[in-house]
Amino acid sequence: MSFMMMNYEVDHQRIKTNGIWMHVAEKGTGPLVLLIHGFPQFWYAWRHQINFLADKGYHVVAPDLRGYGDSDSPLSPSSYSMMHIVGDLIGLIDHFGQQKAYVVGHDWGAVAGWYLSLFRPDRVMGLVTLTVPYYPRSPTTKTIPSIQKVYGDGCHVIQFQEPGRAERAFARYDYTTVMKKFFLITDKMIAPPDMEIIDFLETKWSLPPWLTEEDIQVYAEKFEESGFTGAFNYYRAMDLTWELLAPWQGSKITVPVKFIVGNKEFGFQSGGVKDFVEGDEFKSLVPDLEVVVIDGHHFIQEENHQEVSNHILSFLGKHPMDQ
Repeated sequence: MSFMMMNYEVDHQRIKTNGIWMHVAEKGTGPLVLLIHGFPQFWYAWRHQINFLADKGYHVVAPDLRGYGDSDSPLSPSSYSMMHIVGDLIGLIDHFGQQKAYVVGHDWGAVAGWYLSLFRPDRVMGLVTLTVPYYPRSPTTKTIPSIQKVYGDGCHVIQFQEPGRAERAFARYDYTTVMKKFFLITDKMIAPPDMEIIDFLETKWSLPPWLTEEDIQVYAEKFEESGFTGAFNYYRAMDLTWELLAPWQGSKITVPVKFIVGNKEFGFQSGGVKDFVEGDEFKSLVPDLEVVVIDGHHFIQEENHQEVSNHILSFLGKHPMDQ
């Protein structure tokens, strides 16, 4: 374990859930709060919130999702549907002996939180999602063709589909450079024709105040151990998830939700996200919804960690576990 990770006094364990071993970082006692990371991260993405919420009287558990960090990485993309991911999280809640948990998710972790709340609202006390809203399932068109039609072949989601393609492209760079390319994105992840997304992304060697060289190294070392295939498999399972979601067509998210997004999130202003999250359709899909727009880009739980932590805490306080 790196020196930087040792600076964050958390307990580590591996838990058997849904047929895999899942690594979690945990701290504190009290009501259970799951912090679910996205791409390309692992539990360390929540280092600020873990300490903050634990100090406020919560039992905070931040897993490495399957395919990431020190959790198992099944080889087949078909093992990464949202049914699998939600099953993993239900197993964690069961392991800790709780009927309900608060769930906080960012990026793919937000997607997991939405579907955990959709499939098993009886196990979710409240949901906080960062950056990714809940979009309705198209009844006629699979996810990948829909994305391809709107954003083209240069979109990262499309480029990640073919097994081995993104792995080969990423391998042209050292892991530190890959991490910097993704953490410092300020625009859409769409490459020009005939260019790989990893080649298109700018490499910025000066870091913003919220991210240190040591932080980048923590991420780089972990992905050097695990590789990226597990992370890519989430994208490769998107159409499978679409197929499996058919029974929930038209369903709403019924648990209380706070949605937090940065005003500089890629696609927020120009990609229609702002209009969607502030419009009537999102509210109709998620009736018990609070939308919060704060200053920041994509990785807002790190970039603006204190404000995000305060928003999470205020949400938990509005929905006490004993109500």
